[in-house]
Amino acid sequence: MQEVTAAVTPKGERRRYALVSAAADLLCEGGFDAVRHRAVARRAGLPLASTTYYFSSLDDLIEKAVEYAGTREAEQLRTRVATLSRRRRGIESTADVLVDLLVGEATGLRVTEQLISRYERYIACARQPGLRDIQRRILQQRTDAVVEVVERLGSEILLDVAVGPVTMVASVEPTNTAKVHEKLQLAVNPERLHFFDSESEAAI
Repeated sequence: MQEVTAAVTPKGERRRYALVSAAADLLCEGGFDAVRHRAVARRAGLPLASTTYYFSSLDDLIEKAVEYAGTREAEQLRTRVATLSRRRRGIESTADVLVDLLVGEATGLRVTEQLISRYERYIACARQPGLRDIQRRILQQRTDAVVEVVERLGSEILLDVAVGPVTMVASVEPTNTAKVHEKLQLAVNPERLHFFDSESEAAI
């Protein structure tokens, strides 16, 4: 018969989650020095022994806290990106939107603490092999979000192009300097072709 440990029972998972969440909050508020067994247990409202019962070491708990904090920030970023309207903005406006999204809704001293915590994690993760893969995944998530922001805000120029009797919309690089009635040589990028149903307008 397979033995089921407390760590994988519903109660054990809830306690483990509470400890990781508490450790992540302390990490974001006070850095790595703030994540200690006693402080985490107190924040989670659990016995001190639970921190060593559910995690093999303090480093193990810190790794889980780093991943939790980074994933939470990435999810919050994706949520904010999803609310952006798809309309073109200038370079300065796009930069302002990116700063607001990456910093978040915090203001004043809280922004400073948040950024210090984030960059402290970047540095620590670069120095600690156990954290590098975690931080690499988190950075990739943030990079993907930034790319989506730029795409939503218009990193391209749209041209109405007449090809014989057919009118098409061409997406070109923002450096394109085409003028009205100018003849152009255009090429199709097959990797960026999108097809839609003519009646429902749904992507196919």
